[in-house]
Amino acid sequence: MADIHIDDFYHDCTRILVRLHEVFPRLTSVYIDDIIGRFETDEYGIASHRHQACFDTLLWLAAEGYIRYQDRVRTEGLDQVVLTEKAFLRLSRFSPCEPEPSTPASIIRKRSTLLWSMKQALKSGSSDTICQVASRFFSSNYHHEPKEMSE
Repeated sequence: MADIHIDDFYHDCTRILVRLHEVFPRLTSVYIDDIIGRFETDEYGIASHRHQACFDTLLWLAAEGYIRYQDRVRTEGLDQVVLTEKAFLRLSRFSPCEPEPSTPASIIRKRSTLLWSMKQALKSGSSDTICQVASRFFSSNYHHEPKEMSE
């Protein structure tokens, strides 16, 4: 049986990363309703499990160094969010593609990034494709070298 919560996690991560790349390097707000749509609260005003999972995905992306943020907006989202260098470089990383021979180099370069693959996966709506591309993002061979500190 499939782990639906992991599929949801990959969908959320992909949407968040693509959205932040579209405004990079500007700081922006990311609201849960913009990522997964509106989920009603229960009779006590507590957010749904799906809403909480998406919010926790944002916090996880920050804890793992993929995004930075300045403040939480209750449990509705994060404020002043931006991709980190690590995430930006991974999204810009080459991803194999087979272009038409007449395709201009600039288009090939754009379409050969992991970001392009993520956008296409989201456009397709295929859960398997989204999970595969998100998994490629997280299993990247990119290792960020720590910057030397000056004395």
